[in-house]
Amino acid sequence: MIPTLRKHLALAIGVATLLTAEVTTSVAQPQDPYSTRQLRQDTEAIHALGVSGVQARVIAPNGRQSVATSGTADLSTGQPVASDGYFRMASTSKTLVAVVVLQLEAEGRLSLNDPVDHWLPGVVRRNGNDGRRITIRQLLQHTSGIHDDLPGYTTPEEYYQQRYDVYSSRQLIARAMAHAPDFAPGEGWAYSNTGYVLLATIIEKTTGRPAHDEIANRVLRPLALDHTRWVGTSPMLPRPHAKAYQLFVPEALVDVTDQVPVDHENLSFVTTTRDENTLFRALLSGRLLPARQLAEMKRTVPVSAEVQQLWPGGRYGLGLAERPLTCGGTYWSHEGGDGGYITLNGATDDGSRSAVVSMSEARGDTMEHIMAQENTASSLIDHALCGGGGGR
Repeated sequence: MIPTLRKHLALAIGVATLLTAEVTTSVAQPQDPYSTRQLRQDTEAIHALGVSGVQARVIAPNGRQSVATSGTADLSTGQPVASDGYFRMASTSKTLVAVVVLQLEAEGRLSLNDPVDHWLPGVVRRNGNDGRRITIRQLLQHTSGIHDDLPGYTTPEEYYQQRYDVYSSRQLIARAMAHAPDFAPGEGWAYSNTGYVLLATIIEKTTGRPAHDEIANRVLRPLALDHTRWVGTSPMLPRPHAKAYQLFVPEALVDVTDQVPVDHENLSFVTTTRDENTLFRALLSGRLLPARQLAEMKRTVPVSAEVQQLWPGGRYGLGLAERPLTCGGTYWSHEGGDGGYITLNGATDDGSRSAVVSMSEARGDTMEHIMAQENTASSLIDHALCGGGGGR
């Protein structure tokens, strides 16, 4: 759920690499510079770190799709990773929330400059928090200063105790209000899941329908994202899917596949690499937002020093992150990590080229492992978006 230095983690374990690749081409096209062979190499590099399962999909400007998988979907059986396997969308769902908010702004139903208190009177109060001073834009951009205090687990014991716990949005917001703000509104940047809980609540207040229904009606159905689903309080994923593993400390690898997402009311989505590619291509090519709202989404600010470790040179817009490419220019993305599943994605500025890599094991026992996994997955995205030339 948080792209910050992760609580979601995993393990290096000796498993025979099971590798598949598929390429689909609708019509004869020139070969893309980023070959399926290179995609295999990049997925293998992630698996070689000890990540049990990896699936990646790249779509070239001519529509050619390349898919590669590496490792296993189940450490106990050695089952291969499915190239169309489901995974939890986690924080990538924030892009969906931001799209709906910006669509509502385009329709004149709210303003990015509206104070939170206009829509949720008295909800953001106590301990120095004041919804009269925080705007919708600041929630979208993580510049509100609202302290994040979502429930989570840091040990196997906590996972087993908490994995089926269910929280309401009201409860999650109340946890944040028990803390003083991290900074005054607009005076800093700090990733806040609570800010997006508030945004989803504002969507419901504005439309009269839950945020997940608005997302389905405004984004998923128009784009025919049939494999992106809200699963509510179900702790399970549709099949096929790889099991998710998390390493809490050395030698403590745990299957964390089954769990109820903390913000199940709004962000409990599962998806596939195909659908996630389609989402970012459609967004950046202008199919989801008018030009003015898309430009607002791309107005960025620097991220915190902590997140800079994960996203060197990264900046954040409205539910969309901007990162530099080694071949020049930047790309747009929003990674997601929750309960063992970590997914990185990216699309070029015009949405013509995109890539998604999803990993079903998180190596979080040491900072060295966290950074190695993040950097190797980021390299795959970079290579794919640079057409094979990035950093090579």
